[in-house]
Amino acid sequence: MGKPAAERRVAENEAMAFAGLIRSTPRKLNLVAQLIRGKAAGEALALLTFSKRRVAGEVKKVLQSAIANAENNHQLDVDRLYVSHATVGKALVMKRFHARARGRGARVEKLFSNLTLVVRERAEQQAQEAGE
Repeated sequence: MGKPAAERRVAENEAMAFAGLIRSTPRKLNLVAQLIRGKAAGEALALLTFSKRRVAGEVKKVLQSAIANAENNHQLDVDRLYVSHATVGKALVMKRFHARARGRGARVEKLFSNLTLVVRERAEQQAQEAGE
């Protein structure tokens, strides 16, 4: 009698993970997201583990969540996963003021970001070519 189940937002061979309100600007977060786009899941995890950027830890958590979703919820093969989409968006902006000379104030904007990662399972043939 309840509502019908919502359609999946991703294909049958994909899994998704989302993180909202990451305390980093979208521009800085996108630099880290660019590192892992199109890379194999294991290689992307290694890149994020040894990245010097602070936000890389948050991106790693989201990637691990996407891999876990693929394995546990959608029964995809972890060894054949790669990052197909890494989308960064703008979230809320905290507005603050910084005291300046002569009683003035300068506006400081503290930006937050959203991150969506989609991992996809490679086909058998493509997985063999990528492994060679």
